[in-house]
Amino acid sequence: MGANMDDIEIIEWQEGTGESVEIGYLNPNGQQCFGHCGVRGTDHEQYAYKTECTYCGYVYGTNGADMHERLCPECQGGAPGIKYWRTLNR
Repeated sequence: MGANMDDIEIIEWQEGTGESVEIGYLNPNGQQCFGHCGVRGTDHEQYAYKTECTYCGYVYGTNGADMHERLCPECQGGAPGIKYWRTLNR
């Protein structure tokens, strides 16, 4: 059976407060912010932001406070990413 469209939860990506956590922000190292969906980061009072490297395409999670200086863990030797996603309630 198919899912009832009224029961489907939509994940909304949100911007943070501050330039470096606005959706579309590109840091000097080529890392772009795609927002957060309410998942807490690993630093105090931070959200985990979906981040994409514009050089290699690697997608990973970043604490908001790190976005401005973040390096890609795949092609630039940056710190490992963190969980930025959440699963839908079914």
